[in-house]
Amino acid sequence: MALRKLKPVTPGQRFRVVTDFDMVTTSKPEKSLLAPKKRSGGRNSQGRMTTRNIGGGHKKKYRIIDFKRDKENIPATIKTIEYDPNRTAYIALLFYADGEKRYVIAQNGFKVGQVILSGNKIAPEVGNAMPLSDIPLGTVISCIELRPGQGAVMARSAGSFAQLMAREGKYATVKLPSGEIRLILVTCKATIGVVSNSEHQLVVSGKAGRSRWLGRRPRVRPVVMNPVDHPMGGGEGKSSGGHPRSRNGIPAKGFRTRSKAKDSNKHIIERRKK
Repeated sequence: MALRKLKPVTPGQRFRVVTDFDMVTTSKPEKSLLAPKKRSGGRNSQGRMTTRNIGGGHKKKYRIIDFKRDKENIPATIKTIEYDPNRTAYIALLFYADGEKRYVIAQNGFKVGQVILSGNKIAPEVGNAMPLSDIPLGTVISCIELRPGQGAVMARSAGSFAQLMAREGKYATVKLPSGEIRLILVTCKATIGVVSNSEHQLVVSGKAGRSRWLGRRPRVRPVVMNPVDHPMGGGEGKSSGGHPRSRNGIPAKGFRTRSKAKDSNKHIIERRKK
């Protein structure tokens, strides 16, 4: 994958940096795996705005993704690699040997025609999904389950990966993308490899309009509000705004909001880095 910096032929192109989508092979999604996607515009069932800065944007259809990878020991051939407007990573369309089609999160290195598998006691190759008990220590993994059969919930976004560090008894020690080191049951599945579209974080949109296309409305900085609107508002001229906090007064930048009584705390060996 590579990035392209556009020539400044218009003000909106001056700072724009885009990916060249060289991994993407088609622009038409598989119709049988599409679902309608309603948009709320940040309004609740009464029509009142409950979340700010949401609304507008291009229409989207949801791509039904197989996060569980529960078709075991049936070879699947990668037919296409596609852009998905609902996520930062690319997705791959699989044709299984029994005729079924499914979408999965694409890993870096996926090629059209490549065969991947899911199940126990299979080769730890890129794209294969298997329990943590079968993956060699030190392997780079992604799309990790937190509970067996739940489906992938961790390390799913563009360029994400975790590392399998150790195994002891029924738990494996995994270092997550945030830097957190935690215990996960060895019966949970993970996919070998790094999630595709690693350069997503380097993309520069170039103009405000591109944010509007994505359904993001303008956001007003708290320090320029009045005291009635935000705890950081008010003051003469360019005041600092006081300690960083949310609209509800909850401190930010280092203030921990995780519950001390949370049951899964015992599985965290090392907290994520600040």
